[in-house]
Parts: sequence; C-alpha cells; structure tokens
Amino acid sequence: MPAFNVTLKSGASPSELEAAKKKVTDQGGKITNEFTLIKGFTAEFPADAVHSLETNEHVTVEADSEVKTQ
Repeated sequence: MPAFNVTLKSGASPSELEAAKKKVTDQGGKITNEFTLIKGFTAEFPADAVHSLETNEHVTVEADSEVKTQ
C-alpha cells in the first residue's frame, strides 16, 4: 500500500485528526508514524480509497516521498 502524510489544517480541532485516523484504520489502512511538531501522521492506505480522506475539509493529504536537499 502507498504511504500518505495527513496533516490537520489550521483552525481544525484535534478531534478532526482523531476522526481521520479512525477513517484510515476503518478502511484497512495502518498508521505508521505520528508527528509531534505538527498535528498529523503518516499512514499506509489503499490508493483507491484515499479520496475518502481528501474530501475531509479539515486535513491535507499528500503522498509520502523522500525529501532531498542540495
């Protein structure tokens, strides 16, 4: 399963993050990392079901990828 970063948008309540986590696990995904500096997490989630997270107006969903510096 591909990995996605899910972060809480500004002004959203912590309960919205918990709801996103629940949606991931309810749909067969697995949370692999929880962030401490920002409200969010990385999860392995079926690519064909990621649209259900993207429709949540309280979170941002991005494909997890390697970040390189010059």
